[in-house]
Amino acid sequence: MKEIQWEGSSKDDVRAFPLDARMDAGYQLDKVQRGKDPDKWKPMSTIGPGVREVILREDSGAFRVLYITNIGDRVHVLHAFQKKTQQTSEQDKRIARARLKVIKR
Repeated sequence: MKEIQWEGSSKDDVRAFPLDARMDAGYQLDKVQRGKDPDKWKPMSTIGPGVREVILREDSGAFRVLYITNIGDRVHVLHAFQKKTQQTSEQDKRIARARLKVIKR
């Protein structure tokens, strides 16, 4: 089972999710740690190769967790946020790219 490496404020960001989203995020990340795919995800090649987005749709809203597993032997959680528009905001993309750049060094 791979260990989770929380980048930047990603752990605090997930902790700030409402309970339903926080529990689902934990469940989906546990699946990733065990080498399985989350229930609903998509590649985020605009952030970098191998970056994936976990898609969480809850009664409390839409949430996303961006992660990568192909650097070292960990699941690197790059960013977590509530999605408020159809497209991922440029600010959220910038945060994830900056954190990915740091761990690639």
